[in-house]
Amino acid sequence: MQTRFDVAVIGAGPSGAVAAALLNKQGFSVCVLEKQHFPRFVIGESLLPYCMVMLEEAGFAETVRAEPSFQLKNGAAFTWGSRYTYFDFTDKFSDGPGTTFQVRRGIFDKILIDEAAKQGVEVRFGHGVTAFDNSGDTALLSVETDGGESYTLEADFVLDASGYGRVLPRLLDLETPSSLPPRVAHFTHIDDHITGDKFDRNKILITTHPTHRDVWLWTIPFGDGRSSIGVVGTPDKLAGDSETVLKKFALECPMLAEVLADAQWDNDFPYRSIQGYSANVKTLHGKHFALLGNAAEFLDPVFSSGVTIALHSAKLAAEVLGRQLKGQAADWQAEFAEPLMQGVDTFRTYVNGWYDLSFQNAIYAPNRSPEISRMISSILAGYAWDTANPFVEKHAQRLAALAALVGPLRLV
Repeated sequence: MQTRFDVAVIGAGPSGAVAAALLNKQGFSVCVLEKQHFPRFVIGESLLPYCMVMLEEAGFAETVRAEPSFQLKNGAAFTWGSRYTYFDFTDKFSDGPGTTFQVRRGIFDKILIDEAAKQGVEVRFGHGVTAFDNSGDTALLSVETDGGESYTLEADFVLDASGYGRVLPRLLDLETPSSLPPRVAHFTHIDDHITGDKFDRNKILITTHPTHRDVWLWTIPFGDGRSSIGVVGTPDKLAGDSETVLKKFALECPMLAEVLADAQWDNDFPYRSIQGYSANVKTLHGKHFALLGNAAEFLDPVFSSGVTIALHSAKLAAEVLGRQLKGQAADWQAEFAEPLMQGVDTFRTYVNGWYDLSFQNAIYAPNRSPEISRMISSILAGYAWDTANPFVEKHAQRLAALAALVGPLRLV
């Protein structure tokens, strides 16, 4: 078994698969180490159109488009009480794809890493990283297999794409508390049996609870009559078992209660929960390593930004690392960390604005300006790095001005 590579990637999720494929295309030897076996369940099932840019570059897009269980996604819909509005991602400020997919992540993630392997990436499932040594001229990873074997893998550089596993942040004591309050999500998959035209399967539906505006629900339809549904809020408001809490809050929302009237909730798919998912780190890079996607930072699921941030981090890292491995100058802070955080901070502004109601009010405001709607649509479509968009370039100031213009809203 080969134990020396140019690049080792920890984790075979989307950011790991894309980074590995992009580096392999540049001619480097890449090994992906994944503790689990695929397919496996992961939450984060609604992609953003900007994701398609990275999937195209990695050579994955054609296979993703061919998967029949994936549902075309062309926008995001929002409902609160009797209010209903939506953003059409094909009508946006930024250039680039305006459609993407809503996916079962077990299938999606396996498609990506299988395509990377077909391209020549070495992929090892059931291989977990237990220690990291970057004291020498190369990085050394201690690896244990689920068969009980252990070995040392040497690489010039390591990309941590381990997601919620956050392998290097734990091993190197890089974790810091998130600035976002702790929240919990309860979720499951249902046979939705939705009929009629009130529910648009080409859009994720975000539902604000009628009385608790910091509690919201997602409904993500797939291409086979099933949907992912979940509720997000603070632990005090969402205390209890996942099934009871999720059904209670869903059926208290007028539109959800109507469109899910015939839904079959009780099937073979379990009810699950996750909490304390927002995370941050002291640094995004160091000697012989960089952190990708959720291994570095995760904000909140409200605008489905997680996979987009992960893929953009993979694209940036592959570009910087490619230059470094070729002996060219590479500035990880200026060319990776700072550009990545520009988009992350943009998303953070609008996530905070959702919960403090400044952005939520702007979304639900009647008679939105078409020009402003197109700028917001771009951000919701994932183009949070397009600084030509005024709502990206000066995100905090623009949102504050918009919130002052809109003012508070009441339930109708």
